[in-house]
Amino acid sequence: MEFAWNAAEEAYRAELREVIATLPDDWWEAYAPHGPSSPKLMEHARRFNARLAQRDLIVRHWPQEYGGQDASAWQQIIISEEMWSIGEPRSSLYLGANWAGPAIMKFGTEAQKQKWLRSIAAGELLWCQGFSEPEAGTDLSNMKTRAEPVDGGYVVNGSKIWTSYAARADVMFLLARVGGKGKGGVSCFLVPMDTPGIEIRPIQGVHSRWDFHEVFFTDAFLPADALLGEEAGGWTIVQTIIHYERIGAGRYEKAKRGLDHVVERLKERGLWDDPVVRADCAAARALVEAARLQTYLVIDGRAKDSDPGAETYLARFAMIQADHAVANLTSTYLPDLLIDGADGHLRSQFNSAITAGIAAGAAEVQLNMISGRHLGLPRGA
Repeated sequence: MEFAWNAAEEAYRAELREVIATLPDDWWEAYAPHGPSSPKLMEHARRFNARLAQRDLIVRHWPQEYGGQDASAWQQIIISEEMWSIGEPRSSLYLGANWAGPAIMKFGTEAQKQKWLRSIAAGELLWCQGFSEPEAGTDLSNMKTRAEPVDGGYVVNGSKIWTSYAARADVMFLLARVGGKGKGGVSCFLVPMDTPGIEIRPIQGVHSRWDFHEVFFTDAFLPADALLGEEAGGWTIVQTIIHYERIGAGRYEKAKRGLDHVVERLKERGLWDDPVVRADCAAARALVEAARLQTYLVIDGRAKDSDPGAETYLARFAMIQADHAVANLTSTYLPDLLIDGADGHLRSQFNSAITAGIAAGAAEVQLNMISGRHLGLPRGA
């Protein structure tokens, strides 16, 4: 693996930072602390995403025919690092750019590609993900939400839970059952959130009032062209996009910059001379860099068109460990700075770490996948 960035990649990062420099001066205090699903950040994201799109910065790694520039997969991780390092000012546009878009590119009709991919590249859509259900959180094959075929499309009934961004998103990537049992009945749909029959209820979280939602479908009609891929063929799509979703968010970079900020505050308070404090910070930094390099290993395979493997789950779990390590430093040595309004940067990183072991796949699920697919252990070992 070549560890140095080439000239094109450095130039891309510099362009991104130019747009990042236009963020409001009170970004860390007023926008970022409660995450990319907060109302204020999501409202600002629409303007910010338009600025990115004006410079063709959002999906340069996509083919030109869909709004990209045929750049390498490395440019996808560069934009992820730069955006997540400051609290993801794109809000949930990243879902479309990271994995919904590639799924549409691979499994969609030409009409779906023209409709959705151009909108993602133009920064026009905020997405949400309708996967988890009250009785089928990580067990997607046990989902109950159904899409019954009717004349001209489908009627959806059921519910989803823990759905981030739902209250202000434009479109949902929905999993629903069309006949069949288990994995065999899973189907994928692209659903505008203003579809009649959709009700959204917020769920209060320990870290945010805006991050989680329940979404209810009551006789919601979806036209036939909302189906992505084949009926009951959604499990193949899910297996494909999981490898994009798991490492799509460069959380390790946010943890790294959060750690740098922790060190600054420790020095201000005269705590840096304590060898135990320095050792704890060094251990956290090692976890951050391990997550970065494990992610780069996955991206390297993607850039070489290699089939995804267990490395994705290793990288995802490494990110969780890095996030938690930095958050633990803050809560141990600087707990007063986690009070709302005390230090927005540290509050943002801490809140992000709370969800790190749940969002984009629970930590326990990653360990199960590592156990079977990487270590070759039998189920239940």
